[in-house]
Amino acid sequence: MKIFVTGGAGQVGSTVIDMLLSRGDKVVAIENYATGRADNLTKHDNLTLVEDSIANAEVIDRLFSDFRPEVVVHTAASYKDPEDWSSDALVNAVGTANVAKACKTFGVSRLVYFQTALCYGTKPLQSPIPLDHPINPVNSSYAISKTAGEHYVQFSGVDWVTFRLANVIGPRNVSGPLPIFYGRLAKGQKCFVTPARRDFCYAGDLARVVVKAADGVGRGTYHFSSGKDVAIKELYDSVVRAMKINDYPEPEVKPLSADDAPSILLDPSRTFKDFGAVEFTSLDEIARLSVERWEREGVVGGYTHLKEARVEIRT
Repeated sequence: MKIFVTGGAGQVGSTVIDMLLSRGDKVVAIENYATGRADNLTKHDNLTLVEDSIANAEVIDRLFSDFRPEVVVHTAASYKDPEDWSSDALVNAVGTANVAKACKTFGVSRLVYFQTALCYGTKPLQSPIPLDHPINPVNSSYAISKTAGEHYVQFSGVDWVTFRLANVIGPRNVSGPLPIFYGRLAKGQKCFVTPARRDFCYAGDLARVVVKAADGVGRGTYHFSSGKDVAIKELYDSVVRAMKINDYPEPEVKPLSADDAPSILLDPSRTFKDFGAVEFTSLDEIARLSVERWEREGVVGGYTHLKEARVEIRT
């Protein structure tokens, strides 16, 4: 197939592209490198990578007109700086509007989108969160703008699939606790954990489901989640084991901050029903793969929406 991927050098986008190229698809990708890593992708005869922004409607329209994609996998998102509301709105809302409108104009058969679980708020009414849970994204600029983008996808009239995501992590991860833990431990710095629990899922496991969606499986809104959450400290311990640190560096335990959620756990039952069983990679294996890459090539990013964690990174 001919598939257009936004955010092509990001964690999810590049992982999906690798799978598409391995089976012979032709891919055009767009990337602005705000958070994507250039070394996430290697040159390939069936890959065209364009450095630009989805906020540029003229570029999007030209690429769609020239390439005529059958399917669009829209992973691009602004999340680097939680105080940069204008970039979030420009990329996540306006940029998604540009992509969705181009899908409608140029007859794309399917649009695959990715939404944050924060669309349900930081204090969900149920756990696991069902698909019919009320939407309440007024907790961050990121959640507000991603929800606006999801509405543009639904408004487009194109056949669409939205994956509302658990915490997706792996060797190409540049945000959240995994790269932060590694980056600080590698420098001999102390880390802190909170009682928060999260569902950490491997980017490769998500990508396999995304490829099925690109092939026409499913329709509408899904949760990508293992259905189980773990304490943040379990991820920390997996990183320590993967780094083979002999003297266990005891993390500081801090209470939840006001902008953090005790648990965000999504109900994946509809996903398993429509896409089949998902074999989820273990936390220790995710940490091992990530540490192996970062020891060779270095870690980048460590972006987070939590104010207290941002303070830690700067110290």
